[in-house]
Amino acid sequence: MDEIRISIAARSSALQDSKSKSPPSRKVREKGGAPGGVIYVVSRYNRYRLSRDDTIGGMKKLTLSDYQALAEFRFQIRRFWRFSERAVREAGLEPGQYQLMLAIKGMPDGVRPRIRELANRMHIQHHSAVELVNRLEAGGYVRRERAQDDRREVLLTLTPKGERVLGELALHHHEELRSAAPSLVAALRRVMPGKMMSEKSPQRLKPAPSPGGLRHD
Repeated sequence: MDEIRISIAARSSALQDSKSKSPPSRKVREKGGAPGGVIYVVSRYNRYRLSRDDTIGGMKKLTLSDYQALAEFRFQIRRFWRFSERAVREAGLEPGQYQLMLAIKGMPDGVRPRIRELANRMHIQHHSAVELVNRLEAGGYVRRERAQDDRREVLLTLTPKGERVLGELALHHHEELRSAAPSLVAALRRVMPGKMMSEKSPQRLKPAPSPGGLRHD
């Protein structure tokens, strides 16, 4: 037992000697190995940390008014989203299905309506887009077609049924958005004061009145 204790004590002493002979840390060497170097690094870190706490992305901390503006804007968006969910479900679809059909119909010029592009525009995984397409195809809303210039490429298009259902839903969404626009714009102005309706932003042109004094907005 005494031999074991002596062996353990010897190993502990050797370990302490090796630690005492280890080279100084990088932080200490950068300042000539003096203890003041560590203090300098720590104080510099504290100043950096405090500056990061005082700013968010280069901006000052948000005020209570900023949080209220963000909350109001989020509320207005959510209210429109709830309307969209109800309208889509009443038409017998899921919100994701409507969004995919709208993405197909509203695909930018020069972009082919492939599943990969639709997944990117909807910010969903590729397999999730495939599942949505499969369900819409089974319901007769969309169909897959081979591209004319490349038969290996599969494109998506709306069926007559899909065109009709999407047209009705999009019209309801358009009308609701026009109704909610004043509140949405007001909330956005609170979030971005001085950024909207600036002198550099283009002014919206008013449509010319149609015959009979009616306007087409």
